[in-house]
Order: sequence, then structure tokens, then C-alpha cells
Amino acid sequence: MNKLAKICALSGILFTVLALPTAKACDVCGSGVGSYYLGILPNFNKRFVGLRYQQNRLQTHLGPTGNRTVNTADEQYRTIELWGAWNFGERWRVMAIVPYSFNRRYIGTGAQWAESGRKDGLGDVVAMGHYKLFENVHTTSNNKLLMQSLWIGGGIKVPTGTYDPSEQSRLGAGAANTFQLGTASTDFLINAAYDIRLMDAGININTTYKLNTENRYGYRYGSKIAINGLFYYKFNFKDKVRLSPNMGVMYESQPKDVLDNRFDVATSGGYSTIGIIGLEANIGRISLGGNFQTPLSQQLADGRIIAENRVMTQVSFSF
Repeated sequence: MNKLAKICALSGILFTVLALPTAKACDVCGSGVGSYYLGILPNFNKRFVGLRYQQNRLQTHLGPTGNRTVNTADEQYRTIELWGAWNFGERWRVMAIVPYSFNRRYIGTGAQWAESGRKDGLGDVVAMGHYKLFENVHTTSNNKLLMQSLWIGGGIKVPTGTYDPSEQSRLGAGAANTFQLGTASTDFLINAAYDIRLMDAGININTTYKLNTENRYGYRYGSKIAINGLFYYKFNFKDKVRLSPNMGVMYESQPKDVLDNRFDVATSGGYSTIGIIGLEANIGRISLGGNFQTPLSQQLADGRIIAENRVMTQVSFSF
């Protein structure tokens, strides 16, 4: 088997594993209403549009030592996102993400484990704009091509998803408020993305800060910062097929949610460090990709929430 056949076979196996619908995953920092992970964007020159699938899973309402109790719930969030980007000239880019979520909650153990709630519907829509601060391409002293770029931008998340205030009030002021389609708040994002590549080996670093505001029900989710770094390597086959396996780490942190601008919500906030392994493939104008994310360390909601693995797959078309 030649080199191309081997890599294609391994890539197919990895992508199939990543796409399995039975894989379990989680959102972070006490909120299941969207993480807006960007990572490595699909390969495109002018614009692209595509679909992403994410699956996240949490264990919530754990006991004081992180133990399962009769109130412990397994919350699962499956989200399909319509997303795309459009470059204007050499330096400007706009992006949009439109999520549609399928939330499920299960309570009980063994034969008593059963679905206790579900919510399907549109999530909160995000729009972002980016400016390319610089791009540099030059040849090193040993005749290798070095490329780097830095994009900065910001955006807005609008409250298009349904928010159910009874989810929080029925369990008490300190209970986790994760089982929602939206936050009912208008929130703001700041983002920076740096990429450096020496020939075919590169590093992508992405940082996003999400400033959350109080919704009309007096609830404010904690603002969140996410930083991820990915190492990748590009395999190019006759300028027709490009494969980019990648791996890295992501850190996310969020303070506690606030109720009525006075009270911290006890079972919220925290941090997690997550390992990532993935693959991106480009065949002409079609891009396929996926990654698997697993928590390396976490402390969420003072130990009352546990985040499990995550999975993400995507397909996009550039035009």
C-alpha cells in the first residue's frame, strides 16, 4: 500500500469514529447553550457555507463530593449549526453561526434511568466580523517558507433561542441552569486567531472572550474565556487532496452565574482543560473535518457538574 492509500485509509477510519452518533460529549462551565468553538477554519479563498454537528454531555446536580444522587441528571446536547464566512477584499471577513439544538435530560439509575425532559429548537444566533491585522510570508535562511497571520474581531450573540425561567426557579436559586436552548440575553464576543506555518507544519492559536449580559429574568451567565492551540501538518496530494491531522489543548474558564445582580449561583462557573485530536480534509471545494475532545482536568460548579467527552464534525463548500 502506497503512502497516499495508507493516509487515506487512516483518515477514513478516524473520520468515521468521530462521526459516530453514539459518542458522548459535553459543553463547559455550567452552560449547555453553546460554546461557539472555531478552531481551524475550512480552507477557502472568498467564502464558504457548511454544516457542523456537535454533541455535548454533562452530569449535573451531583452531590457535595461529586457523587451521584437521586437528583443527578445526565444532560445531552446535540446541535446542528449552519455556519459560513465571507471575505471582503484582503483584510475583512464576516462569519455567522445559526444553531438548532436537540436537548435531552435523563434521571435515575439502572432500570429506573429514563428521559425526564427534552427541548428542541433554534439556539442563539452569532454574527462576527474579523480584520486581518497582518500577514507575512518569507523564506528562511535554510530556504523554507514561513507564513504567519493574525486576525482580530468581535461579534454579537442575539437571543433567538428559547429560555425557560422555570428551569432555574423550580430547583432553587443555587441550582445549575444548563438545560436551555438560549440565554435570553444579548452577549458580545471578542476573538483573536494567530496562525504560523513552516512549510507544511503549523500552529493555530485561537482566543475568544464572551461577555454575557443579564437577561430580562434577572439571570446572567458568567462571562467566558476560551483559549485553544492546535498543532497541524498538511499533506498535499497532487494539489487535489489535502489532509491536515491536528492535535492540541483548550482551556476554558467562567466565573459563577449571577441572579438579580446580587447572588452568585452556587452550581455554576469553573474551568476545564481539554485535549483535542482531529482531522481536516479538503477535496477541491469540499471540506470535511472532525475532532474528539476529552477533559484532562476540570472543576465545574464546585464539583457539582462533570463534563464528559465531546465530538464535532463538519462539512463545508467554498465558492
